[in-house]
Amino acid sequence: MSLSILGNSSHSCLFLFSVFLSLETMGADANSTFLDSEFRYVLFPVVYSIIFVVGFFANLYVLFVLRCLREAKAMGEIRIYMTNLTIADLLFVCALPFWIGYYRRKGDWVFQDFMCQLAGSLFFINNYGTILFLGAISLNRYWAVTRPLDAASSDHRRRGIIVCVVIWVFTISLSIPFFTGPGTNDDGNVTRCFEAYHNQTEDEKIKVAIIHFLIIAMFFVVFFLVVVCNFLIARNLLSQSMPQGVKRRALQLLLAVVGVFVLCFMPHHVVQGPWALAVLNIKEGWGHVNWSQDTRQALNDAHQITLLLMGFNCILDPVVYFFATRKFRRFIVEHIKKLSRGEACSHSENIQVIFEFE
Repeated sequence: MSLSILGNSSHSCLFLFSVFLSLETMGADANSTFLDSEFRYVLFPVVYSIIFVVGFFANLYVLFVLRCLREAKAMGEIRIYMTNLTIADLLFVCALPFWIGYYRRKGDWVFQDFMCQLAGSLFFINNYGTILFLGAISLNRYWAVTRPLDAASSDHRRRGIIVCVVIWVFTISLSIPFFTGPGTNDDGNVTRCFEAYHNQTEDEKIKVAIIHFLIIAMFFVVFFLVVVCNFLIARNLLSQSMPQGVKRRALQLLLAVVGVFVLCFMPHHVVQGPWALAVLNIKEGWGHVNWSQDTRQALNDAHQITLLLMGFNCILDPVVYFFATRKFRRFIVEHIKKLSRGEACSHSENIQVIFEFE
């Protein structure tokens, strides 16, 4: 998972996207050295193992619930967004065992190069797919609150499918550079996965930095959209005469969605800009920084922590679903009650539970 800076313009693109998931190599000149954060070899296997177990079963259960809602023809467009986001989470979770083994072996990739490329692309697709799907869910909830009659009388599943296709095509297209060059490289007695650093020309570095900051800007645009939508949702509901429970859940949804962005994605995109400039080490002009080795090490350590936080979105997304719609929330509550009483809940009973809360 590291930074790859290769010597031609097409491979510059590979570096740009590798940077989003790497535990990178840093260097100041032609004699650049690998700057490591040793704590990751202990911390990452433990945390990723927790994310794998919790995320795998939580997202499988979410798919079960969404399947029942589909049979009951409930939730429509938002169910489509939630289903696709859950699939993205499961794809990333399924790649975690490879990263767990990688860090347990102190950064030695023993699998094929293709698996390194695939694991890297799934990391990228999950994180930026999650950002865009949460943005779509926020827009859907805002539209449902501000135009309830239109939302209730219209079938917008086709729109949901189109939006999801666009998001998948966009994120997969951005991940293609992972497969345009080798993901692994030899480093002494070990084989690194996306952890190689080579010098580029100053012009190439500046281009990479500019494009990189544009992608960071994309995140903040989506984040601003999510915050505004959820703020307007909460303000609209709080201004209406409705039970306190409904208002409380509206605020909980706001906190859940914004919380995922702030906890999982915000730290990474705040640190990523300075960290990328430290790695690129542009000698002069735009993007030039003159940081000490201690500062570079601190940025690298912080970057590792932010990468870890991004992985938590896989187990926090189901929390967002719980507060997103009443049907989803009540189905889960009733299903858990049945299971706690030792009652088998058949498929027909599952659908009946949904209709009881229409």
